[in-house]
Amino acid sequence: MKSLPVALALVFALGAQVPRPEVPQPQFARPDWQTLNGEWEFAFDDANAGLREGWYDGKRPFGKKILVPFAFETKKSGIGDTSFHPWVWYRRSVNIPSAWKGKRLLLHFGAVDYRAMVWVNGKLAGSHEGGHVPFEVDVTELAGAALMVTVRAEDPPEDRYIPRGKQYWLPQSRGIFYTRTTGIWQSVWLEAVGESYLRSVKIHASNDGRVTFAGKVARPQAGLSLYAAIKFRDRAITSGDAGVVGERATLGLFVNDPVKWGVGQGNLYDVTFELRRGAEVLDRVTSYYGYRSVLVENGKFYVNTRPTYLKMVLDQGYWPESTITPPSDEAIQYDIKLTMDMGFNGARKHQKLEDPRYLYWADKMGFLVSSEMANAYLYDEDYAARFTREWIEAMERDINHPSIVMWIPINESWGVSDMSDPRQASHLKALYHLTKSLDPTRPVIDNDGWEHTDTTDLFGIHDYAARGEKLVEKYKVLSQSKFNFPDNGRAVLAPGFQYNGSPVFLSEFGGIAYPLPGSPVPADAWGYAGVEKSPEAALERLRSLYMGIRQIPQIMGICYTQLTDVEQEINGLLTYDRKPKFDLKVLREINSLLQ
Repeated sequence: MKSLPVALALVFALGAQVPRPEVPQPQFARPDWQTLNGEWEFAFDDANAGLREGWYDGKRPFGKKILVPFAFETKKSGIGDTSFHPWVWYRRSVNIPSAWKGKRLLLHFGAVDYRAMVWVNGKLAGSHEGGHVPFEVDVTELAGAALMVTVRAEDPPEDRYIPRGKQYWLPQSRGIFYTRTTGIWQSVWLEAVGESYLRSVKIHASNDGRVTFAGKVARPQAGLSLYAAIKFRDRAITSGDAGVVGERATLGLFVNDPVKWGVGQGNLYDVTFELRRGAEVLDRVTSYYGYRSVLVENGKFYVNTRPTYLKMVLDQGYWPESTITPPSDEAIQYDIKLTMDMGFNGARKHQKLEDPRYLYWADKMGFLVSSEMANAYLYDEDYAARFTREWIEAMERDINHPSIVMWIPINESWGVSDMSDPRQASHLKALYHLTKSLDPTRPVIDNDGWEHTDTTDLFGIHDYAARGEKLVEKYKVLSQSKFNFPDNGRAVLAPGFQYNGSPVFLSEFGGIAYPLPGSPVPADAWGYAGVEKSPEAALERLRSLYMGIRQIPQIMGICYTQLTDVEQEINGLLTYDRKPKFDLKVLREINSLLQ
């Protein structure tokens, strides 16, 4: 996927100070776009007076500056205040390129946590709820030669009914919970489109060479068609078009002997979409896809019909200077490369919907990803509605990525903590069926870790046994009876449900803590099973765990906790600032014990 010349020209014109200047969404990129990352005016609104006093009119000085897309809690934002500020305001003026005259203008936000209101030139342009998913606002009717964009973000820090993942609801980080994120935390950008334009294109590729493009059109009009042209490694493959009916167009094409996407083989087909009216091109979008299938069958996980032992690492996706926002595109690539150098073939992105650029690089590098929604913690009807909406939007954003090989809506009963409540059990089962209804091509874990229902494609269990001998002792029962799982703090099956025979995925284990000498270690640092004093002791215990797992053939894959230290949690194979704690070759040799 090549960078876009117009985009690069805009970036270079803005200068090197612009953070995260790359194309924000490589799977749906337009040639006419402009990043709005960089310095914005900023204000705290602790009294929640801004709406009443009309701060959106542009007359009130905001008093602070912030570097978007970094949240005010981070050092990279230029503020670094981790105290509670539930309401915040942003403002920035934007000049519209003269070449965009006569086009519609779309203002995009990668993610704003948790509720957002957007004004353009003092007029309300739109609003959105959901802190981990993107939204766009058509600002055409409000624009002049310039835009004054004002954003109000609201994120109640102590509300545990909203999806928040690992963001802690108390003032100071503790245990497995980390610094909060408020407001804009992913890229902001502006695009120019035609009077009608593509809203989305869902791609489904079969390994026999068939590929279907299902497009949705905004502001449709008569006589529209969807055109697609496919390339592989800059070589034209095939093209075709289909008429738009209502707001939809479905186009099927065929590629002879497609080169498969697989582990370590990021083979991607580039595709250009055009929305046409006769010979006129109203909208042009570049994207890509991969030919890849996943299947769970006979106790194994298959990628392209090949049995694949999942060797994943749990990745919280936090950085010391920018928390959940990757500090740079290079930082994303570094994490994936080091993970692969350690012998892992994938990552479980834990309690976080990751930046689209992470998934882009996973696609390009042939790296498997388990996609997991950031959960809430308490259940009521409002939670059920808002979580379901955001999960649907998350899947819509990421469904085309070949790197994603499974979906996990819920982890460890977060948000459904009382599975004896029939409402919560029904919600959990409904999420599984909803996920399968939106995407039948990938396996789904209903409730990763414990309290499974009878609807799960993989039986994810979490076990932080200190040594492999303990794992063997606990799980030798799997060879005796598939229905006799040991519990780990919580029952592995929800009340009233029986094991459905799905393959066992040890989706959390390890958590071996070791503080690297010379690296800062918080006073409250901790590990799941104590803290080792030497790298040799930590590696010996790690090898013991792997030797135990290889004696349990019913386990079809693992996810080691975890890739990096995060704040007070020092279970990482890397320090928080990404220094390896161990010889990467040794880690790779240990990973090779599992096949």
